[in-house]
Amino acid sequence: MDKVRPSAAEAVADIPDGASLAVGGFGLSGIPDVLIQALHAQGASGLEVVSNNCGVDGRGLGVLLADGRITRVTGSYVGENKEFARQYLSGELEVELVPQGTLAERLRAGGAGIPAFYTPAGVGTQVARGGLPWRHTADGRVAVASPPKETRDFAGRTYVLEHGITTDFALVRAWRGDRHGNLVFRRSAANFNPPAAMAGRITVAEVEELVEPGGLRPDEVHLPGVFVQRVVPLTPAQAVDKQIEKRTVRA
Repeated sequence: MDKVRPSAAEAVADIPDGASLAVGGFGLSGIPDVLIQALHAQGASGLEVVSNNCGVDGRGLGVLLADGRITRVTGSYVGENKEFARQYLSGELEVELVPQGTLAERLRAGGAGIPAFYTPAGVGTQVARGGLPWRHTADGRVAVASPPKETRDFAGRTYVLEHGITTDFALVRAWRGDRHGNLVFRRSAANFNPPAAMAGRITVAEVEELVEPGGLRPDEVHLPGVFVQRVVPLTPAQAVDKQIEKRTVRA
């Protein structure tokens, strides 16, 4: 039951080339940065990533992207990463853009064993009709486009069928966690970390504060340890090393 690993390097050592990864975080908030850096040092390539966004230039998943280690991204937002845009438009990277709420539910559904579900999000758009460019050629033509999706009417309203997502591994960050893998998330980090953790067949969580079993009240646990296989406690310096994309202050 003790899922603690002594280092991030050991926790990600068996992630192979070509693995699929669900990665938590929202922007740079709540990203598992220590695990991402360990994976970068480990050297795995050809990775297929499912994450709300792909970090920024030089931080988060952007570090893996800059080294050409990611081949496919399923995400919702790409606006803060110039290298991401360059690779996508030049045909080096395949990108599946998904409405943000749909992405969260696809991850949660996959983790809950639900193969597919209907949602109104995207009805009447290319999300449902197909034709969104997933991959370009080097000269800018569309090489791979999204397929059309099944739609169905319920009570007079049209819905589109979306499939649940499961991945080989998941990397997440929690505010507090215990040795059994029970996790508590804080503020914006609670957005995509819980569903990403559910989607991974092997989930690795870096935690800012590790407590002993019983140190978390059952009613404060956001994600039960059944979804988590490995726990990496952070050092105080790692725990406070947090960045945001754009700092906004009052005039």
